[in-house]
Amino acid sequence: ARSRNTLEFRTMIGCIILRITALARSVCGISLMLAVSIFPTAALAQDTTDGIEMSFVLVEIFSALILLFSGVAIWIIARNQTRRIRELKREAEKLRDADFGEPLRVQPGELGELAAVFNDMRDKLKATTISRDYVDSILASMNDAIIVTGCDGKIKRVNKATSHMLGYEEHELIGMTVDFVVNTRKSGTLVDQKPSGVPREAFFESKFGESIPVSFTCSFLGGTEAETGDRIYAAQNITERRRAEKRIRYLARIDALTKIPNRMQFQHLLQRCIARARRGAKPLCIFYIDIDAFKEINDTFGHLAGDTTLETVAERLSAALPDDTIIGRLAGDEFAVILDGLGPDEHGQKKTDALAKRLLSRLADPFFVQGHEVFMTASLGIAYYPKDAPNVIDLIRNADAALYHAKKSGGNVYSYYEPAMNEAAVERLMTKSKLKRSFERDELLVHYQPKYNLETGEVFGAEALVRWELPERGMILPSDFIPIAEETNLIIEIGEWVLDKVCEDFRIWQRSVSSPGRVSVNLSLKQLRQPNFTRRISSILRSYEVSPTSLELEITETTLMENPERTIRLLDQLYALGLHLAIDDFGTGYSSLSALQQFPISTLKIDKSFVRHVSSNPDDATIVSTIVQMGRNLNMDVVAEGVESEDQLAFLQKLGCTYVQGLLFGDPMSSDSYLELLLAQAEGTDTHRALFA
Repeated sequence: ARSRNTLEFRTMIGCIILRITALARSVCGISLMLAVSIFPTAALAQDTTDGIEMSFVLVEIFSALILLFSGVAIWIIARNQTRRIRELKREAEKLRDADFGEPLRVQPGELGELAAVFNDMRDKLKATTISRDYVDSILASMNDAIIVTGCDGKIKRVNKATSHMLGYEEHELIGMTVDFVVNTRKSGTLVDQKPSGVPREAFFESKFGESIPVSFTCSFLGGTEAETGDRIYAAQNITERRRAEKRIRYLARIDALTKIPNRMQFQHLLQRCIARARRGAKPLCIFYIDIDAFKEINDTFGHLAGDTTLETVAERLSAALPDDTIIGRLAGDEFAVILDGLGPDEHGQKKTDALAKRLLSRLADPFFVQGHEVFMTASLGIAYYPKDAPNVIDLIRNADAALYHAKKSGGNVYSYYEPAMNEAAVERLMTKSKLKRSFERDELLVHYQPKYNLETGEVFGAEALVRWELPERGMILPSDFIPIAEETNLIIEIGEWVLDKVCEDFRIWQRSVSSPGRVSVNLSLKQLRQPNFTRRISSILRSYEVSPTSLELEITETTLMENPERTIRLLDQLYALGLHLAIDDFGTGYSSLSALQQFPISTLKIDKSFVRHVSSNPDDATIVSTIVQMGRNLNMDVVAEGVESEDQLAFLQKLGCTYVQGLLFGDPMSSDSYLELLLAQAEGTDTHRALFA
């Protein structure tokens, strides 16, 4: 464009000079003609010559002036054009350096058109540059590494994230193939891989030799899928994600507290062990271990102490067993052990016995929690593969059934699985399920066992006993379902229902007899732990208009000593309401005389296990005699339960026991039957008074 404008400018100047020369020649001719016409030729020759000379002088002067004027005009035009060309050149140089400056003034003429074209080009380049800078800014601020390559795999461009990830500067990567930054031993080549846009994983290698796992996508630049098109790789560092996935996989397999396999991983390992045993035709043994009374440790010292206990169990199991033994934590305080090669044969069972005894002995060693010496014991169930079960689920279930049998035996023992245990476990599960629906179906009953005054033979009161009547099984005793109720927390609902039912029956009795006596109701530890227990009892008594002095709450020694300080405060509140308090099954717990004096207790109930042989066993007789004497000295009433023979009754009369109850006077009875007994006593027609004569 610049060469074209220069040529046009030179052509224009030449044309102007030619036109000025022609104009000068015309002026000279005109001047000559004027001179001839003005001066006569013949007469005035001399004058004509002089005139002609003067005319030429004038013409020359006039021509010189015209040439001068033309030169000035040409200089001005040339200067103006040169200035515009220089301005155009200067703006072009700025545009070359990405300095867009200000738009050129558009004037008429060829240069004006050139300026207009230049301004249009400037605006388009400015818009393009702004878009490119914006894209560059986006690429520079991206966290993902961006690598642009040609069709041959050579790198053309990278962003800052790529340099930050790999440690290379951009100029170090330009011209290198993309495989230069790829760990081809782990990921293979990327050059030959066809772009798909689907995320894939690879390992990049940094400048410092570090292998970096990445998730990347590859696509053709501009959307074209031509083989000669450029490619763009977008890679994301997934080191943290892989670390998190590894942690998740670890937590999914390993118990976070004890650092041993959890239930899922233990079952997986047991499956592998069973497969090996099957291939080698060898037996396999599994121990199922549960801590006895673990909840007491949790409740007494807190959950931190419970965690410490579980860690101690895992450590002791690991120390007492061979290094290659698999140990797992299946649930809260339940552990399991896989022992290869131990079978049910005589030799294998001897080794199993020895190992089980060693484990129980090691677990029973005391340890310290929060400065307190703690003793714990464990129960252990044993099952063999393939004798007791052919698969993982059945083997664990049968070992659990053996464990439950060991716990029912009192704990700190081990038990081998027997098929009958499954039947008991199924029955227990069904009982638990039916017990939850017993309230809806109105299957619970309250029976009353009368208590008699040993001196007069009169009915002093009764003990409320809950019964469960199943249509298909008949009457179920408390010993069969109360432990299940304790496990499932149904004991709280059952206890409240019994108290409500007793108050309802007592209100009915009051309408027929003047004094129905004092009714005893058993309380569980879980009931006493309820924060609103005292208010709830008070509310029930008020709703039925029953005097608190008409009720007696029976609490076992174990319940009393679970948390003596809290229990004393609670019993003081109950005593303040007017309720009587009794210790049930006295002699079977571990309360001391000094502790007993702190509780507001008014009655001691001798456990029936001592009364059963009191007339024939000197030791039992001594124990019962001591309890009766102690009750007298503490100004407490003493009730002997489980009296079933006249010999037992006679012995208790000699000791001076206060009250008795038992099957000697009949089975526990319904509310209506107890009312009939009270009415018969009031009329003097009762049949049991003769026994006390």
